[in-house]
Amino acid sequence: MPLALLALAVVTFGIGTTEFATMGLLPQIADGMGVSVPHAGNLVSAYALGVVVGAPVLTGIGARVPHKRLLLLLTGLFVVGNTASALAPDFGLLFAARFLAGLPHGALFGVGAVVASRLVAPDRAARAVSRIFLGLTIANIVGVPAGTALGQHLGWRYAYCAVAVIGLVALAALALLVPHQPRGPQAGIRQELRAMGNLQVFIGLGTAVVGFGGFFAFYSYLVPMLTHLTGISDSSTTVVLALYGVGMTIGTLVAGPLTDRALRPTLYGGIVLLAASLVTFYFTVHSTVPALITVLFIGATGALITTPVQMLLMINAKDAPTMAAASNHSAFNMANASGAWLGGLVISAGWGWAAPNLVGAALAVAGLGLAATGGYLDRGNRPSKVVISQGAAEPQQASAGAEGLTEPNRG
Repeated sequence: MPLALLALAVVTFGIGTTEFATMGLLPQIADGMGVSVPHAGNLVSAYALGVVVGAPVLTGIGARVPHKRLLLLLTGLFVVGNTASALAPDFGLLFAARFLAGLPHGALFGVGAVVASRLVAPDRAARAVSRIFLGLTIANIVGVPAGTALGQHLGWRYAYCAVAVIGLVALAALALLVPHQPRGPQAGIRQELRAMGNLQVFIGLGTAVVGFGGFFAFYSYLVPMLTHLTGISDSSTTVVLALYGVGMTIGTLVAGPLTDRALRPTLYGGIVLLAASLVTFYFTVHSTVPALITVLFIGATGALITTPVQMLLMINAKDAPTMAAASNHSAFNMANASGAWLGGLVISAGWGWAAPNLVGAALAVAGLGLAATGGYLDRGNRPSKVVISQGAAEPQQASAGAEGLTEPNRG
C-alpha cells in the first residue's frame, strides 16, 4: 500500500474528529455562546447539511480539476471552515462556519476514494479505499476523545483550532505524497451527471440511506442507553465510545480484503450481521460486559458495510465515479438524520431507551432488501473488469491501477 494512502487517512482523521467532537462539546459551546444545549445541537445539523450539499456541488464544480489539486483545494476549505469555527464571535457565524466546514467532507471522501483505487493494482482497490476509512475509525478512538478533552479543559475553540492544524498537516502530506492524476478530455459535469443516472447508483445510495439509517438509530442514542440502562457513568462513556471505534477499525481492516474477493456477499453479510447485533443489543444492554461486547461488534459490522457500498457506487458509475463516491457521504448523513429521528420517535412514544435498536434492525433489513434488489437486477452483468476511466488514465499507469478497477465477484 503506497504512502499516499497515509496522507488521505490524515484527511479523514481530521474529518472524523471535527464531525463527532462537536457532539461532545455541546454543553461548553452552549455556555460560551449563551444558548441552550438543544439550540447548540443545531451545529451538528449545520455540519451535516454542509456535507449533503457540498458532496455533489463541489464535486461537480471540480469535475475538470486534476484530482490532486482538487484534494488540496478541498482540504484548504476544510482548514478555513474549522478556523472560522474557532474564531466565530456569535452563534449565527458559528452555525455558518460549521456549514462551511461540512461542505468539503463528502467531496474529500469521494475524490480520495477514487484516487486511492488508482494508486494500487486493480485487485487491491477495495483494500486501498478501506485504508482511507481507517482515518475516520481511528478518529473515534483517539481524535474525538482527545478533542473533547481539549475542549472541556481549555475551551471548545481550542478543539477546532486543533482540527485546523490537523488539516494543515494533511495539506503538507497530500502535496508531498499524492501523485498527479490528470483528468482526461471527456471529464466534466455532464459525464458525472450521466453516470449518476445509473439505476444501480440510485439503489446503492438508497441502501446507504436506509441500511445505514439503522446504524445511526442505534448510535445517536448510545450514550443515554449506556447511562440509563447499562448503568455506566457519564465519565466512562468516552471509554465505551473508544471501544466502539476499535470495533470500527477491525471492521474496516476486514472489509477491504473481503470486498476485493466478493463485493456483494460482503455487503449482504455486513447488513445481516448489523441487524442481528442490533437485536442482540436490545437484550444485552442491561448487563455491562455483554453490552460492551455487543457495542464492539456493532462497530465492526457497521464498518463492514461502508467499503462495499463505496466500491459498488464507483463500479456502477465507472466512467465518472467521483460524484457517486462523494454522494455516498451525503447518503450517510441523510441516514444519520433519518435514523436519529426515527429512534427519537420510538423513545418519545414510550417504548423505552432500548427501542431504537429494534428500529435500527428494521432499517437494516430494509436496506438488505434494497441491496438484494440491486444484486438481482445486476445478476447478468458480471464482467471480469470494469474500467473507471474518467479519461484520466495514461497507458503507462495501467499497472498501478490508474486505468481500471477490477470488479470483485458481485454475485
